[in-house]
Amino acid sequence: MKSVTVVAHPNIALAKYWGKRGGDGNVPAVPSLSVTLSGMSTTTTVTFDDGLAGDELVLNGAIVGDRPLARVTALLDVVRREANIGAHARVVSRNDFPTASGLASSASGFAALALAAVRAAHLDWSRPRVSDLARRSSASAARSLFGGFVELDGGEGAPGLALPVAGPDAIDLRVLVCVATEDAKLISSTEGMRVTQETSPYYAAWLTEGPLLCARIRDGVLAGDFRAVGECAERSALAMHACAMAAGVVYVSGTTLAALAEVRAMRALGIDAYATIDAGPHLKCLVTSQSMHDAKTRLARVPGVVRILETSPGPGARVLEEGTDR
Repeated sequence: MKSVTVVAHPNIALAKYWGKRGGDGNVPAVPSLSVTLSGMSTTTTVTFDDGLAGDELVLNGAIVGDRPLARVTALLDVVRREANIGAHARVVSRNDFPTASGLASSASGFAALALAAVRAAHLDWSRPRVSDLARRSSASAARSLFGGFVELDGGEGAPGLALPVAGPDAIDLRVLVCVATEDAKLISSTEGMRVTQETSPYYAAWLTEGPLLCARIRDGVLAGDFRAVGECAERSALAMHACAMAAGVVYVSGTTLAALAEVRAMRALGIDAYATIDAGPHLKCLVTSQSMHDAKTRLARVPGVVRILETSPGPGARVLEEGTDR
């Protein structure tokens, strides 16, 4: 059988999605636009082996079962069915950044898994088709198949396609990831979305505002307008979290809020800096290359910030190694 190793990068949504449309396909309730980031990566090897009694998952050096393994098996079952093979697979994956803590490890993880599994099974699928496979396990993973700036459609009637908008150099953008903890988050994104959809009094407003902000951010990226992108990205993040917090779903911490206050203080001093926050406590500061050093120095002094990861727009998922059939 064939062994394939793939590297993929997480992405952060500049225009957030929060919530899923009803029905099959794991399609978001609103469109989103993200940037795929170099500086953080997931490396995954998939080996189909007739000698295995079941699928195996090794994540960051530890054997993993239960729900994470079940999600991996569900994706592998689609590949096995399409390739007409019965062999189980060994999946070995490692992240070089905190896992399951709001840094999009599921995006890079399932993007890497989808591409590695498809190639290991000898399927000649296009990248959009691999992206569609990844989305069914993790909606944001559909975006990590592509590099640069990527839009994922959503809402009623949308097929859930991820499409490249612009390359990594479309805008002068750097992202400083303020790591607030190395621990996994207590509420998964899936559960947080479900509770928000069912109970937040602001969810209807989010369904209206989300697509509008996505369109403005797309226009800003295509125009190379950093400030327009930054302003709308910060607004999108705060609107998403306000909607979730109204349902009792809280991902931010004191460190998050202190870092946000520092970003706003920098803007008041004329430093181009904006904030975005995903479903976790880590604030991501959007800056230009010119402002990166000053911003990093100031954010490093924020109480509770464990470390800062320097990232920039990067490439999509790609194959690193393909072993020989055996």
